[in-house]
Amino acid sequence: MRVAGRPRLFEEQAALEEAMQLFWRQGYEGTSMSQLREAMGLSSASLYHAFGSKDRLFGRVIEHYVSRPGSVVSIVSASHAVPAGEALTQLLHRSIDEQFDDSHPRGCLVALAATVGPQDRGTESGRIVADQRERDYEAIATLTRRAFDEGVPAAAVTSESLARLIHGFILALATQTHDETPPEDLHAAADSLSTLWR
Repeated sequence: MRVAGRPRLFEEQAALEEAMQLFWRQGYEGTSMSQLREAMGLSSASLYHAFGSKDRLFGRVIEHYVSRPGSVVSIVSASHAVPAGEALTQLLHRSIDEQFDDSHPRGCLVALAATVGPQDRGTESGRIVADQRERDYEAIATLTRRAFDEGVPAAAVTSESLARLIHGFILALATQTHDETPPEDLHAAADSLSTLWR
């Protein structure tokens, strides 16, 4: 027996995947609605009926991206099976591996897809990525607080400053990958950073 609406769900996920790849490669501003229609295989009417606007589609794309394995939130959410210090180290190395994964454009969609200058803070696309960056930070901060609660030593830092340091490292990976920094160099940098809590 077929569940009502199930085929559309699969089509919608496939369409979001295509939109995600396009935004990831070209950024929010560099991607036109005509390009999105072609990539997603939708007519103008179908696209607007399903997603409403480019901004709303972008918001759905960010949700789709975050739900995928490898996102900061996904990695942190799956980390409760190991001690927090080990989970923080895994977060750094898995973030590097994810940003170099050949199955999608390099870097981090949240860091790269929308401009983030002061003039963009009032735009919907700028707000969407800023909100997601804050959620990513909060997920990391939850993990650093757990690490401190578990007695992980961390020299001269608080759990909040450590979370900011890790979040900044992960966001910086997006430009490092585009500058073709060798992944082994980034893994070595991650090992150096993790000495703060080993």
